[in-house]
Amino acid sequence: MPEDKTRSIDGATIELFNKAQKENISTVFSRADDMKPCPIGVEESCCKICSMGPCRLPRSKKGEHKDKRGVCGASIDTIVARNFARKVAAGTASHSDHAREVVETFLKTARGETQGFAIKDEIKLFEVALDFGIEVEGKDVREIAIELGEKAFKEFGKQHGELVYVKKAPLKRQEIWKRLGVTPRGIDREIVEIMHRTHMGVDQDYRHILLQTMRCALADGWGGSMISTDLQDIMFGTPVPVLGSINLGVLKEDHVNVIVHGHEPLLPEMLVVAIRDPEIKALTEKSGAVGINLAGMCCSANEVLMRHGIPCAGNFLQQELALVTGAVELMTVDVQCQMQGLQSVAECFHTKLISTSDRAKIEGAEHIEFHPENGLDTAKRILRMAVENYPNRRHNVYIPSYSQDMVAGFSHETINYLLGGIFRASYKPLNENIINGRIRGVAGVVGCNNIRMPHDVGHITMIKELIKNDVIVLTTGCAAMACGKAGLLTPEAAREFSGSGLAEVCEAVGIPPVLHMGSCVDNSRILIAATAMVKEGGLGDDISDLPAAGAAPEWMSEKAIAIGQYFVGSGVFTVFGTTWPTLGSDKVTGHLFNDYKELYKGMWAFEPDPVKAAHLMIEHIDSKRKALGLDKARERVLFDMAMRRAMA
Repeated sequence: MPEDKTRSIDGATIELFNKAQKENISTVFSRADDMKPCPIGVEESCCKICSMGPCRLPRSKKGEHKDKRGVCGASIDTIVARNFARKVAAGTASHSDHAREVVETFLKTARGETQGFAIKDEIKLFEVALDFGIEVEGKDVREIAIELGEKAFKEFGKQHGELVYVKKAPLKRQEIWKRLGVTPRGIDREIVEIMHRTHMGVDQDYRHILLQTMRCALADGWGGSMISTDLQDIMFGTPVPVLGSINLGVLKEDHVNVIVHGHEPLLPEMLVVAIRDPEIKALTEKSGAVGINLAGMCCSANEVLMRHGIPCAGNFLQQELALVTGAVELMTVDVQCQMQGLQSVAECFHTKLISTSDRAKIEGAEHIEFHPENGLDTAKRILRMAVENYPNRRHNVYIPSYSQDMVAGFSHETINYLLGGIFRASYKPLNENIINGRIRGVAGVVGCNNIRMPHDVGHITMIKELIKNDVIVLTTGCAAMACGKAGLLTPEAAREFSGSGLAEVCEAVGIPPVLHMGSCVDNSRILIAATAMVKEGGLGDDISDLPAAGAAPEWMSEKAIAIGQYFVGSGVFTVFGTTWPTLGSDKVTGHLFNDYKELYKGMWAFEPDPVKAAHLMIEHIDSKRKALGLDKARERVLFDMAMRRAMA
């Protein structure tokens, strides 16, 4: 196998990229070679909001100090702030529109108007209903679910007041938001207000623009994303630890291979059910295939992995390469992170590419809209198409041998249970082991792949450095899948890769040093986990007091900026790699990197080197330990099972 570390550290990716090159198939890797980033655009020093431009305001040459302005007089600070704000608005809109689709399906399910869907986690239904102020006593499940769905819908269109989930944040955090005027009202209102404020001739003070930017981002983390996560858990089941496998080697030559790609788990859930249908099984047998092999790509993969153990074919940069195997009969796509290049790759093979969302079509792909009212029938139709396509395979099938076992499904509820048991579920053992120094702190490492960095290098390099230094890692999205491929999502990884303190804790509890918490919207689980640590006591009275940090070393999408912004606004020191979208303005960058520390007790940082970035996080964690008085030697106590049972 060629050692092409400039492309990826993953063997399957390298092998299939080389196959694509030999067969003259265009992929994201080859297109990136032909398309160099715009040096002005990468710093967001370009304004395209009105037709008097575009106005390009590149950085002044060394020794020059020109006050460059756009045609309307807009300063570089205003332009950069507007561009940053619009990224946050787009990211929030993406997560929240996903949430809207989930709420709509949830409400229809509660009313008995869907096919194949059900309320699976009644306990969580009651808990979330109480969060929304719904009286549950004397009501049946259906009645409670309808009321919850109706109230969840109202979170999008609220014009005044505050989002319901804001109350879940620590009280000190809520006070900071109120003082700064950034408490989110309605989800849609905050997005619309950013788009209005950044129109030509409206908001022209970068600090004022960034206040609304924060309010919008918080409407994502403590609004749309949290709603999506909770209602998906209620409908499909709250994840528990499950054994799965990952990488392109999960594809099977003697099976009908179907890949679900995207972010909304609605169709994937129905496909899991439809595979068991006797008619589909009989048709599969008739085709000559051993069975149907369902595999996931990107966040759809994380969703069905966590709940059903469905294997993951790969993360973002592997989507086209899955088709290059020649073994995929059909790929479904819904919304977010799907490359238009998929269709041209599919045309090189027998693969059918099916778009399924009314929000997204790909030119050349077949479109079959998914609606929950006939969800199971649609899933069966898609599977029949895949099975019927199996005999059309061409000779050039190649499936790499790379596949790795992993454990996923660490929801907040699961962590709570694993640490404290069914009767005393608690974060106390985690807090205590942070206090005594066995665990140094906690890091959330999330986000995309970016073709401008070798595939998975940023995630794996950073996370290995963190766990080596006794920092336990919570991960989601493509970062989580990178960890799975690298063998970091198994309990055995603690002994091999972690510092001695973290390894002991992981071995005592039976968990990996890196906890897979789900998809992009499931970053809300990390917010809830951080809040639970605060409420448990001993580590301050706000998220900003925790020995904790966040990072997205390979970020790519606008969603990542929205996620990072709401983590910073929640009090988390957050480091991004690859590139940074405000470098065109020293004032805006300084505001985000320095002033935010005083305003929000959290702040941004940029460091493209993943090892250096990891140590920025460790330095921050150590500073928080010092502020809490945890830098002094303490008795180190490892909570065994007997001690956890004895906890009051």
